[in-house]
Amino acid sequence: MPDPSTYRPAPGSIPDAPGVYRFRDPKGRVVYVGKAKSLRARVSSYFQNVTNLHERTARMVTSAGSVEWTVVQTEVEALQLEYSWIKEFDPRFNVKYRDDKSYPWLAVTMGEEYPRVMVGRGPKKKGVRYFGPYSHAWAIRETVDLLLRVFPMRSCSQGVFKRSAQIGRPCLLGYIGKCAAPCVGRVSAEEHREIVDDFCSFIAGQTSQHIKRLERDMRTASDAMDFERAARLRDDAGALRRAMEKNTIVLADGTDADVIAVAEDPLELAVQVFYVRGGRVRGQRGWVADRVDDAELPELLRRFLIQAYDAENGDALPREVLLPQLPDDLEVLTQWLAEKRGTKVAVRVPQRGDKANLMETVGRNASQALALHKTKRATDFTARSRALEEIQQTLQLPEAPLRIECYDVSNLQGTEVVASMVVFEDGLPRKSDYRRFVIRGVDGQNDVAAMHETITRRFRRYLDEQLEATGVELGETEGEREERGPALIDPDTGRPRKFAYAPGLVVVDGGPPQVTAAQRALDQLGIDDVPVVGLAKRLEEVWLPSRDDPVILPRTSEGLYLLQRVRDEAHRFAITHHRNRRSKSMVESVLDDVAGLGEVRRKVLLRHFGSLKKLRAARVDDIAALPGFGQRTAEAIAAALAASGTPAAPAINTATGEILDAST
Repeated sequence: MPDPSTYRPAPGSIPDAPGVYRFRDPKGRVVYVGKAKSLRARVSSYFQNVTNLHERTARMVTSAGSVEWTVVQTEVEALQLEYSWIKEFDPRFNVKYRDDKSYPWLAVTMGEEYPRVMVGRGPKKKGVRYFGPYSHAWAIRETVDLLLRVFPMRSCSQGVFKRSAQIGRPCLLGYIGKCAAPCVGRVSAEEHREIVDDFCSFIAGQTSQHIKRLERDMRTASDAMDFERAARLRDDAGALRRAMEKNTIVLADGTDADVIAVAEDPLELAVQVFYVRGGRVRGQRGWVADRVDDAELPELLRRFLIQAYDAENGDALPREVLLPQLPDDLEVLTQWLAEKRGTKVAVRVPQRGDKANLMETVGRNASQALALHKTKRATDFTARSRALEEIQQTLQLPEAPLRIECYDVSNLQGTEVVASMVVFEDGLPRKSDYRRFVIRGVDGQNDVAAMHETITRRFRRYLDEQLEATGVELGETEGEREERGPALIDPDTGRPRKFAYAPGLVVVDGGPPQVTAAQRALDQLGIDDVPVVGLAKRLEEVWLPSRDDPVILPRTSEGLYLLQRVRDEAHRFAITHHRNRRSKSMVESVLDDVAGLGEVRRKVLLRHFGSLKKLRAARVDDIAALPGFGQRTAEAIAAALAASGTPAAPAINTATGEILDAST
């Protein structure tokens, strides 16, 4: 592992100018690309004490072996060069946004002599104007089918167009009035181009002018007694309105904006974009990405905007970009967007009104997309199988760990120490086997001793249940007992014994001290066939008891993802248990001085109200209505709550409606 001090640039050698820098590993591969307003300030910040850096930044600088930079004239140039290098080198420590699905676009081939409309996916091509993206291809086709009767432009393939031109007869769409049939010369190239321009302007959001024109022509035809044409124009206007109804109206001011929201967790993030054109949501798109560095949300948004809009044509950019937070280098970013669009692009955070409400909706979609992505990844059988194989090969286990148990310790400054045990079988959580431990034999904030006690108690129970399960039944011979094997099912309950199964792998939340404590507990119990590893949060390193150096799994490894899920679930389970016990202990401590309130009635209070917060919010009459309580006891409880903080809600005389003072 390289030491950053070995390749630190000499003092004064880094220019104080805007530019782009690259970190390379010892083999010369680019591992990270970044931009800076001042290269000297930014690059120097990476070479401070590693312990002061964020865990992902520390992992990057200790993976790199050299750093180099390129000076540019302006920050906009740095922005463009940074993204071009990210695309060229694909650095492992840069965030990469991946589409969570292949979205369809409505495409118009403006570069052809007779442009056609079609549904397209994949990368964009030159000479094609795109609208969307949309969630479903069928929604585009339904909308286009409605619009072709009003804007009868070509929608056939090149082969159908040439064949119709050769035989001198149009296709079916030409006969039913949904194509102007330029293939047989019914309209010229210029007339067809006008139809295409009207179609594009309607799709782009300029809807009212076309409907008003049709209604005006309808009235003119009606006044001229041409009722057949007036009816046709009436039907055309109705078709346009139906096409508009397929897009949700969200804003009344004809807003042209992209609304962007982000949902994130320590491992991944999801981005959702709603495309609003002409005040209507015309499309939606989503991305997911692994978190590979310590960037905060403003920096993540800056990177996303560059990647999302780099390949866009100027006419595809909106007039406004709405974000949950303002990105870093806002002035540079808006200048870059303005240069691409040709006019100013406003980047701002909506504070109130319809736009803020829409931002909340996009945020909910981002959260759901992240949850769905995690669910799909976790339930993918192929991914789970690959994860278990990677763990087996990396840790050199005799077989894949089909049952993984993970342990975590939680405490509050050495008080209310608890531990959790979560179980994953075949890569999926088995919540019926989760267990909680209350640690009583440890004084103070000593996670190592608590981990030792937890592992000891769990596997001592395992040995006891194995001994009990392998006991000789009445009238059973030794050969029959060996053939029967251990009785892992409890005869009293008919369920598997709580600790009867040994895991294929024990994971502890922590580094070498926690791993050593867990291994020592197993050694003391004489268990030598259960492997132990630790997963440290700081750098996501896997520690083994017999190794001085950690095992580093690739960031994109399915095995690492599974270990992280197991560790995070153990942490969540431990925190939940700790909070519940803390709430219970707070209730008990607050009510210690209430005369005549014993343990039984305290349990009734906790069971009924659930927490101290809900008990404080309760009215005195609500407390007095509980079995075994009376008005005097309820008032004493309210007084104790008032002395400790927020008082209970006052009692109300139901006969008079008078609010009574709990102290009277």
